[in-house]
Amino acid sequence: MYAVTGITGQVGGVTGRALLSTGLSVRAVVRDAAKGAALKKCGCEVALADINDAPALTAAFTGASGVFVLIPSNFDPEPGFPEVRAIIAALVTAISAAKPPKVVFLSTIGAQATQPNLLYQLGLVEQALGALAMPVCFLRAAWFMENSAWDVEPARDRGVISSFLQPLDKPVPMVATADVGRVAAELLQETWTGRRIIELEGPARVTPNQIAATFAEMFGRPVRAEAVPRQTWEQLFKSQGMKHPGSRIQMLDGFNRGWIEFEQNETMRRKGRIGLKEVLTGLVGVE
Repeated sequence: MYAVTGITGQVGGVTGRALLSTGLSVRAVVRDAAKGAALKKCGCEVALADINDAPALTAAFTGASGVFVLIPSNFDPEPGFPEVRAIIAALVTAISAAKPPKVVFLSTIGAQATQPNLLYQLGLVEQALGALAMPVCFLRAAWFMENSAWDVEPARDRGVISSFLQPLDKPVPMVATADVGRVAAELLQETWTGRRIIELEGPARVTPNQIAATFAEMFGRPVRAEAVPRQTWEQLFKSQGMKHPGSRIQMLDGFNRGWIEFEQNETMRRKGRIGLKEVLTGLVGVE
């Protein structure tokens, strides 16, 4: 039986379904009882626990053959990342008490970067979980292709997508969330010792221009990518409601300047099966 957090989201949902499809038992760790009821109908055991609630997490993880940990995204953290530090404290307490035989944590490309940026939050989790006694695997996933969901409407209606990834012809490591969830389920069923890093990207790297060209092909109209000027980012993000946009800006700088990258040699990385067009087709279908 495998405990899966974040199972109501894209990655966790795929992970749970993949485990169930192979005949394995899944304990869905959720904070919403209503969503838990729906998952119970799908064959999951349900445990109610907030990611900050150490006693509830301990109960949810106890008896599991493995635990998949996915923490909620926080795109506007307070300086010093107090929110993720509270989550870390709860996770370390719960995992140490429950003692699952193995843990798979969904991390990110660039988690090893020492420069301050938004993804450093996941690097902090890696540092804490990596010090635990049981085998821990960090699944470092590339930029999610599904981030292009924000581009569907402007591509269709105006023929322009705005890009913070620059220059527009720079290939960026991206991956489909379905591939991330599938690999997470596979890792939970593998055996290893100590601390392990698995880096995952899609079949090919993607440029913003390629995203625009794929939309153009799908919509049958010209679509171009347009770089959002760097000097406008802070004010733009604040106008969208962000209070502390600095770490997000630093993350984008890291991708654009190349210091947010995978740590291991390409031959050691896993590659996803799902390409950009399949993901964008799904996003357009949702619209």
